[in-house]
Amino acid sequence: MDTPICDFARDYAASDALRLHMPGHKGAGPLGCENLDITEIAGADSLYEADGIIRQSEANASSLFGCPTFYSTEGSSQCIRAALYLAVLHAKQGGKTPHIAAGRNAHRTFLSAAALLDLQVTWLQPEEHSSYLSCPVTARSLEEFLAGAPDVTAVYVTSPDYLGNVAPIRELAEACHRHGALLLVDNAHGAYLRFLPESAHPMDLGADLCCDSAHKTLPVLTGGAYLHIAVRRPELAAQAKPALALFGSTSPSYLILQSLDAANHSLATGYPGRLADFTQALAAAKARLRQAGYLLRGDEPLKLTLCTKAYGYTGTALANRLQEDRIVCEFADPDFLVFMLTPETGRDGLERLCRALLAVPRQRPMLQQAPAFCVPERVMGIREAMLSPCQTVPAAQSVGRVLAAATVGCPPAVPILVCGERIDAAAVRCFAYYGIETCSVVTE
Repeated sequence: MDTPICDFARDYAASDALRLHMPGHKGAGPLGCENLDITEIAGADSLYEADGIIRQSEANASSLFGCPTFYSTEGSSQCIRAALYLAVLHAKQGGKTPHIAAGRNAHRTFLSAAALLDLQVTWLQPEEHSSYLSCPVTARSLEEFLAGAPDVTAVYVTSPDYLGNVAPIRELAEACHRHGALLLVDNAHGAYLRFLPESAHPMDLGADLCCDSAHKTLPVLTGGAYLHIAVRRPELAAQAKPALALFGSTSPSYLILQSLDAANHSLATGYPGRLADFTQALAAAKARLRQAGYLLRGDEPLKLTLCTKAYGYTGTALANRLQEDRIVCEFADPDFLVFMLTPETGRDGLERLCRALLAVPRQRPMLQQAPAFCVPERVMGIREAMLSPCQTVPAAQSVGRVLAAATVGCPPAVPILVCGERIDAAAVRCFAYYGIETCSVVTE
């Protein structure tokens, strides 16, 4: 597996060229990587009009994932917007009005894309008492929903979700296709699923469009991501570059492109074996933690999610305790503590985490539960709300107002309310529970 982007950048750095082009650092600076940071000079290709080294590198990635694969240097956010745009084109080319059914735990990027594209969105609601971070959708419930909503042109789900829950993608895809709908999967946390001993990647399970944040679980710089398109959808693949360009910067990072390019070599060589070895070690570590009394959530192989109240702590309190030992989690809230691990964590890092957790004394379980999800009243569409004049008000004084901008934390950027919904007392209780002190509301 060659690395054409990396090779070009290294050769250029070694050429002693006089750089009379962007970037302004001219190949020198305090970070030490500036000599590899280039722009679209002759031979460097162009991300959205790729016909040279970038096209070759994306072809390498496509061979690894078994489907047309395209690079993003702006994370899965760019890929989500492009995928939704492609779903809009697909519907219109079929003579239909675009209508997306989406899991309620969609990332806030979905909301901005819905506003930009003026999407009609119907929410697939989480089950009662489900976390805001999860929205379990069964094939049976989706089948029933689609039977009663024949105008839905695409379904959008997040899997794995932030807590590590994996949706039944194969069955969901079959349900979608029986009803003539595309299946779009936000697989931001699951790029590595392709490289398990038995692939669990959405593209191998029937998804039509899928985004991966390579940087979240693969050895890739922050911002590196993939947009995947099913082999059976060549018409969508043909429009992928314009779709990505519509939402992307005209100055994509060549450092991130080199990172994606270099990852191809890693993924094609020793990575699958290291992944298999580490997932086995992590499974054993999870078993040790369960035996010690920890309650775990989710079934994603590389994520460790603790339901900490069962052990006597809030997730935030336990995260703070671990940070004293210089162990930094991915996410913590009153109920959960999330760790994202990869083969680069190594067995030593995994053992360090386990020792720290097992050293924490177990306390009496905390009985307070997170506020249950309540279906809010929709007052206006997402686009209208996000583009309306707005003001910031104390969350405690927002009852009755209409949410203008998604009130979320990042991570995990999952909205409690969606733009255009009316804030009620239940929502305010959720704001307080998750520490949200202000919110943006439509100006009256």
